[in-house]
Amino acid sequence: MARRVFFSFHYERDNQRASVVRNSWVTKPNREDAGFIDAATWEKIEKQGEVAITRWIDKQLEGTSVTAVLIGTETSSRKWVRYEIIKSYERGNGVFGITIHRIKDFGGHTDTAGDLFFGEISKNSRGESQYFYHLFPTYD
Repeated sequence: MARRVFFSFHYERDNQRASVVRNSWVTKPNREDAGFIDAATWEKIEKQGEVAITRWIDKQLEGTSVTAVLIGTETSSRKWVRYEIIKSYERGNGVFGITIHRIKDFGGHTDTAGDLFFGEISKNSRGESQYFYHLFPTYD
C-alpha cells in the first residue's frame, strides 16, 4: 500500500514549484497509487481565520504517514508550515524536506535557496531544543 503524503509549503510563493512535485503522480496509474492527497484549497480556508486553518490542516494530516516539506526561499518563516511540521512530528509521520528553489516556476524562473531553520520542533530527553535540521533529512 502506498504511503499517503501531506505536502507542506509556502502557498503564495511556491505553489507553482510545489505543483511540479505534487503532480509527479501522473507517472502512476492514479493519484491513489502515488499516495498523494490534493490539498489546494488553501486560499479559501485562509480567509476563514486561524481556527479554520488549524482545523483544516489537522484534517488534511488525517490518514497520512509522511510529510514532505517543500522548502523554498521563504518557507522557514511561514507560521503554518511550522505548525504542519510540529503536528506531523507529534502524530508520528515520517518528515523530510525537499529544497525546491531550483525547480522552475511556470515562467521558467528558479529562486534562491531557503533556510532550514523552522524554530524549535521539540525537546530531546535532556531538555535540549531540537530543530528541523536535527530531526529530519533534507534533499535537494
